Amino acid sequence: MAVIDTLAKNRLITGFAMGIIVFGCILLGGTWLLSLLILFIILASREYANILKNKGFLPFFKVILVISIAMVIVSASGHDNLIPLVLLTGTIGSFLAVLFRGRQPYIANVATTILGFLIAWMPCHICLIRNMGRNISLFNGKLVFEEGLYYLIFIFFVILLTDIGAYYFGLKFGKHQLSPVISPKKTVEGAFAGSFCAILTGLLIGKLIGISLYHSIVLSVIVTVMAQLGDLSESLIKRDAGVKDSGHSLPGHGGFLDRADSYLFSVPVAYYYIKYFILTDITFPMISDFIERVRNVIFG
Repeated sequence: MAVIDTLAKNRLITGFAMGIIVFGCILLGGTWLLSLLILFIILASREYANILKNKGFLPFFKVILVISIAMVIVSASGHDNLIPLVLLTGTIGSFLAVLFRGRQPYIANVATTILGFLIAWMPCHICLIRNMGRNISLFNGKLVFEEGLYYLIFIFFVILLTDIGAYYFGLKFGKHQLSPVISPKKTVEGAFAGSFCAILTGLLIGKLIGISLYHSIVLSVIVTVMAQLGDLSESLIKRDAGVKDSGHSLPGHGGFLDRADSYLFSVPVAYYYIKYFILTDITFPMISDFIERVRNVIFG
């Protein structure tokens, strides 16, 4: 029990410190957010390459790093139309690196190199979200920021409460394993608790920042489900490679990939939902009608 309490304490302290740093960079945007993402990509890419070495694969770290940083820069600078070109360059570069400097297994080394910068491409959507929408000015124009900041705050807190709810509720009340082979410590009870906390948080944040009830619920469900799938997917890679954590830099969490795995799927999927549905105010009638009926039952 003492070991569990220490682990939970370290996890809470580290998570709180990281949360303050990440949230601060999200608020400040610009160079702060770009620097944070570049730092994360450098550290997480190194962890990824080390994980794959345990499996006997040799992804080219330099190719992953150069292409990943290039994607972050073009995303942050508003030239996201260049991302396909960067991906194409990285794909060709991966083949050339193996062709001229590679060792067996050739196919696996090419594939894992490409997978490396594809994983890094997902957090680039943080910049895309931060810069999306109209500009909002406060205090007679003295403070101006993009509408996307609202959406990032929404996503940040929904993921945060997903992690907190799933971890602490699962730790105390979890009995049924969610994925016994991939991640035996995760439980069904924890997953539902995390989703419940996430949806409640989404409703509250959505109300504060002016997102409709419909979009608040749908976006919360999307983010919490994708966050947990991202977590399981990173666990799948670690399990297959025979490692427990991606690194040991963050007490109670493992490595940087372990701390950020919830963002890998949730941020890009949220970006496309916001872009194609919230900003254009498109809804699905069947879901909308169901939400209205539930609200009428609860509130009369």
